[in-house]
Amino acid sequence: MIDLHYWPTPNGKKVTILLEECEIPYKLLPCSIGQGDQFKDSFLAISPNNRMPAMVDHAPADGGEPLALFESGAIMLYIAEKAGRFYPEDVRGRHEVNQWLIWQMANQGPKLGECGHFRRLKDSQGDQSYAVRRFTDEANRLYGVLNNRLYDRRYLAGDEYTIADMISYPWCVGWENQGQQIDDFPYFKRWFTELSERPALKRGMEAGSELSVDYGSLSPEEIERLRKLLYNQRARPAPEGGLL
Repeated sequence: MIDLHYWPTPNGKKVTILLEECEIPYKLLPCSIGQGDQFKDSFLAISPNNRMPAMVDHAPADGGEPLALFESGAIMLYIAEKAGRFYPEDVRGRHEVNQWLIWQMANQGPKLGECGHFRRLKDSQGDQSYAVRRFTDEANRLYGVLNNRLYDRRYLAGDEYTIADMISYPWCVGWENQGQQIDDFPYFKRWFTELSERPALKRGMEAGSELSVDYGSLSPEEIERLRKLLYNQRARPAPEGGLL
């Protein structure tokens, strides 16, 4: 059984999509980022970056003690290797997938996240026009990367559906809120439409949907509390008595 410390965000949904595609039993353990669960000592023990998702596999392939991992890309590599699915065995195919996983973690996820952040803020924290333009344009560039990649291949890593597709899909669902027009990217749209019809992907996207918060229903005071909790975090002090 895999325990998945989870909240229904794009980063969490990457992993539930793969678990559903692989038909691996798992248990969702809610990590309510709006209540600060990600800062609890018990969570930091498995996710020192105080971000979800994080995973504990109670039946690792080596038969040893439970294995804990953080970072969605690392979790997906582990699950795909364990299941022997959606991750090529040949060297070239495997590294074709690897580069798109790293692209997603280093480019698509962070930049689309910043795009959404500044577009939501608007001018409530001062003039955000430069940041909105900067990250909306970068989002457009990244959709263009996907569109050009899918011009002559069915999936991101070639002819086979892999974890490269699964890790990229959840961040694309918000294309409209990211200021994009899906019809501008026909090859991406073809890929996105096909993936959206996969039953396991649908289940992965719906996992934990009952946990979602309607931010439109929150009071200004609650929104300000969330901003103070989630935004502009600084370094946590290290415990005393470490190796110096």
